Amino acid sequence: MSVIGVLTAGGDCPGLNAVIRGVTARAVERGDSEVVGILNGWEGLMEGRTRPLDRDAVRGILGRGGTILGTSRKDPIVHGDGYESVRRTLEANDIDVVVVIGGDGTLRTALRLAEDGFPVVGVPKTIDNDIAATDFTFGFDTAVQIVTDAIDRLVTTAEAHNRVILVEVMGRTKGWIATHAGLAGGADAILIPEYPVPLEEVATVLRRRHRRGHDYSIVVVAEGVEPPAKVEHAKDIFGFERLGGVAYQIAPVIERLTGFETRVTVLGHLQRGGTPTAFDRVLATRLGTAAADLAADGKRGVMVALRGARIVDVPLAEACVEPRGVDPELFAVARTFFG
Repeated sequence: MSVIGVLTAGGDCPGLNAVIRGVTARAVERGDSEVVGILNGWEGLMEGRTRPLDRDAVRGILGRGGTILGTSRKDPIVHGDGYESVRRTLEANDIDVVVVIGGDGTLRTALRLAEDGFPVVGVPKTIDNDIAATDFTFGFDTAVQIVTDAIDRLVTTAEAHNRVILVEVMGRTKGWIATHAGLAGGADAILIPEYPVPLEEVATVLRRRHRRGHDYSIVVVAEGVEPPAKVEHAKDIFGFERLGGVAYQIAPVIERLTGFETRVTVLGHLQRGGTPTAFDRVLATRLGTAAADLAADGKRGVMVALRGARIVDVPLAEACVEPRGVDPELFAVARTFFG
């Protein structure tokens, strides 16, 4: 009987519990593996905090946001001695392989540990949808729906007051959420890190709308867009820059260039919380069950991925190259509707 560990690390994301449920249920169904949940991400693996998981432990969690295992941003590479930091917990719990559910940073850490012998199967997780080697990550669809719903509501107040409203969304280096939600919500301009649009061009679009009788506009802004003036971002306790608020720097420039009253809404962590959409529940479940199969079958150093309509496994190293940006053809579609 093999033992599969499972942990969630990095930022929380709708669908994490569905993956945990998928891993556990598949292992129980197969009958050849037990599952050990590792609490609070890498921190729990470093400090030996675990709990057994069975079918009863994961009942009723499919639609819950967050993660029943907890998460943290502690990292055994940065805050420990690498593989040696986690080896004791693996040995104490007879863990043969760890299913690591995480985003770009978490998977890079897993790859570094794997190079020293850490037995891992990765599951890609991020609302940013920017992990290489997979077409979509779970959590992204939920975030896009949340932003789209917000845009639908903001349109009515923008129209009532004849305002320009900038909607700032997550997207540290890539603009997947901004692009998809902007398209779905009918935004009049979209600003993302991959394809900079001069603010003068945005202002021209908004003035053109005004001349045509549309006295309001919605502009979606990814948080990682270059600000009009250089800003030093504060860092958290783990050394990561705290982004957020770039729309507040852009708003006065838009107002000055257009003469239109401009307001800002920063959606922030609203995008990461709450109930996952049906799409994310299904995708997360499929990724979890596939990860359990790979773990039980002895595959190591791989990640499960969505390619078209199929779940496949890819080398973990393939997922840890540069983050995947928005396709230029997709952004060209979005620009069709600017103004």
